[in-house]
Amino acid sequence: MFYNCNNKKLGENSIKKTVLTFTLAASVLALGACNNDSATNDEVIATSKVGDITQNDLYEEMKASIGDQAFQFLMIKKVLSGKYKVTEDEVNAQLEADKKQLGDNFETVIAQQGDTESSYKKSLELKLMQEKALVEDVEVTDDEIKAEYEKTKNEIQARHIVVKDEETAKKVKAELESGKDFAKVAKEYSIEQAAQTTGGDLGWFNKATNMDQQFLEGAFALKKNVISDPIQSSFGYHIIEVTDKREIKESYEDKKAELEKQLKLAKADTSTLLTKVAKMMKDADIKIKDEDLKTALDKFLASAETDTTTEDADTSTEESK
Repeated sequence: MFYNCNNKKLGENSIKKTVLTFTLAASVLALGACNNDSATNDEVIATSKVGDITQNDLYEEMKASIGDQAFQFLMIKKVLSGKYKVTEDEVNAQLEADKKQLGDNFETVIAQQGDTESSYKKSLELKLMQEKALVEDVEVTDDEIKAEYEKTKNEIQARHIVVKDEETAKKVKAELESGKDFAKVAKEYSIEQAAQTTGGDLGWFNKATNMDQQFLEGAFALKKNVISDPIQSSFGYHIIEVTDKREIKESYEDKKAELEKQLKLAKADTSTLLTKVAKMMKDADIKIKDEDLKTALDKFLASAETDTTTEDADTSTEESK
């Protein structure tokens, strides 16, 4: 998905990364569509002087290369959708939030992941189902929501260059103050991989955004269009420029539902998701008829068993102390 300078997701303020999220190219998702009617579908999808390619040819080739991953994705989505409904409006709302967060960099970022907007939306649908599964038993108070709202009332738009040491950061600051283009300097010096395409642009964010706290404090203390001194975070030394500031006009009531969701996700124990989905799969009594995909879920279910065993061992250790 999206990552900021601290290798944490953008567009998901204070949200922990869900453990089952797939980053899938459109071709992976197409595997299910290729076989809507039958794995023996001989409809010709391409002709040439050297021979034709049928829908089944494509299905078999994709099954051999990415079949297990795609089948897992489709089966996880199927069992989750039986209990956790996600509407088209919810998917579109999350898509627009991600687009707003990344701005002009959105297309570049999803392309780097091998996604189109269509396949990205499919991944979002699964992600939102997982989130609903994670938060169904999590509670937050009104006071917690109000405190989070105060953090979101003001936003800044900023760009940064992160380097390993303070001496290099001072050199970067000097070059910027001499008039060099920020994006070009970011591509030359920044140790953040995304800077090669974004020029260090972070888009809009607030004090609740899931970023390094030292970075946030340093960024929000800056005046607009001023190149900062080196600001140290757990990821290196940053030179930051705040390019714009704004106050969010949405009321507490308008933001309450969104903030409640974010806080619940921040509290949720993501380690429980794998075992929860695995149990749902077992309860669904899945029977795989395609011999080539018979073992497609084995590794997934085995990893869930491993997680359960590890949790039980951890619990026993704690109880014995």
